[in-house]
Amino acid sequence: MKQYLRLFSFSQKIDYKVEILAGLTVAMTMIPESLSFAILAGFPPLVGLYAAFIMGLVTAIIGGRPGMISGGAGATVVVLIALMQSHGLDYVFAAVALAGILEILVGVFKLGKFIRLVPQPVMYGFVNGLAVIIFMSQIEQFKVVSDGEVSWLAGSALYIMVALVALTLTIIILLPRLTKAVPPSLVAIIVVFLVVLGFGIDTKTVADIASVSGGFPPFNVPDVPFTLETLQVIFPYALIMAGVGLTESLLTLNLVDEITGTRGQGNRECLAQGGANLLNGFFFGMGGCAMIAQTLVNLSAGARTRLAGIIAALAILAVILLGAPIIEKVPMAALVGVMIMVAIGTFEWISFRIINKMPKQDVFVGILVAVITVWLHNLALAVLIGVIISALVFAWESAKRIRARKYIDAKGVKHYEIYGPLFFGSTTAFSEKFDVQNDPEEVIIDFKESRVADMSGIDALNKLTERYHKAGKKLLLKHLSQDCRILLKNAEQVIEVNVMEDPHYAVATDELSQ
Repeated sequence: MKQYLRLFSFSQKIDYKVEILAGLTVAMTMIPESLSFAILAGFPPLVGLYAAFIMGLVTAIIGGRPGMISGGAGATVVVLIALMQSHGLDYVFAAVALAGILEILVGVFKLGKFIRLVPQPVMYGFVNGLAVIIFMSQIEQFKVVSDGEVSWLAGSALYIMVALVALTLTIIILLPRLTKAVPPSLVAIIVVFLVVLGFGIDTKTVADIASVSGGFPPFNVPDVPFTLETLQVIFPYALIMAGVGLTESLLTLNLVDEITGTRGQGNRECLAQGGANLLNGFFFGMGGCAMIAQTLVNLSAGARTRLAGIIAALAILAVILLGAPIIEKVPMAALVGVMIMVAIGTFEWISFRIINKMPKQDVFVGILVAVITVWLHNLALAVLIGVIISALVFAWESAKRIRARKYIDAKGVKHYEIYGPLFFGSTTAFSEKFDVQNDPEEVIIDFKESRVADMSGIDALNKLTERYHKAGKKLLLKHLSQDCRILLKNAEQVIEVNVMEDPHYAVATDELSQ
């Protein structure tokens, strides 16, 4: 029994009331969002709800992060819109299944760890941009479609919507001061629902988005030709979907780690996301990934185990099978209020307080990632650009740190003690530190406080050796770490350098690499 409980939580203690109520709250916020994304992509509405159920259930049971919620997310759905328009729904399902296979491979080969390469400024930009997207998406609920034309709510309809949203926000803000026994978001949804129902208020409801009634997700083999041409069509979409989905999922996992003070399993989450998307492809779902907004709703409600995610998924299935008539009457204003509070809670307000204490390049990266996230709604691209720029800045700063201490010993041998890494960014500065023409007959380069990091560094040593050789002088390398020696040995057929036979000098970087 204890082993079974460990499957659902990092700890054996589960607050069932908190977990169940949190799961119900998550389900209430996920239903309209999943429907909206499905309709946006041109899918049947139930395709979105099936994705929410399958993604939520599978990742809650076998995922690597208790407390994290997955569903039919807009980040992955947007990728599939063009495929839907050009080839139809069956090709979409085939692409979703293929994306699931790619995600499983990432988990099998343990590539999820590379999310650690995302710097903190990129995380700030990602989260802040996402908070703006969540907030702006709620503004769309203040619009109405009439005779095919979209217009803003006006008059009494607008006043009612604003008043109900304000009521929702008030309950969510004030209720925790009175009691924390129940999630304030769920209480707000129920209260606003009862107010609208009791007073017969005419306002926008879930039913205005789409019908949520249906049956159990049907088994469906995508009706596509199993040919190389089909693979060429769906592979680019599947690859992008897998990349976007895993990026958002693993970033969400890191965010939950920070909030809960625990550590999730990235590779296991990749396997769970892939398995869920594979099932989506064969059970009429549009696929998805982790949903940061719903995850934050879940955490703010006090949930910390897998149970809340399971309850949320089963609640969505129950709504599809039985509860549609009730859920369709839930006012959109209540859900808008909940999501606005999620947006406020998602935003990293601390980034404003420390902006004048951060390096200018970090501030630039954070703002750029946020702008790209909001402008293009492409989370993976925003993070990728942020990581690339951060890496280039790091390389540039590291390149400027290489320096040399020079002296001539009693035997007339000149020593160059190198400090800082020798890599592609620092090779030019490294070469400029040597005075080949005026140096004595024998020169020693001491790498006791340095290391040769890549082939560019090896090539720089080779060219420097050739310069000394042409000048009739001898160049020796000293105190190379073991990994540097391996690099030199692997390249011995294309370069010629002189390494002094000295005992292996273990530097800190060697210890870290073991």
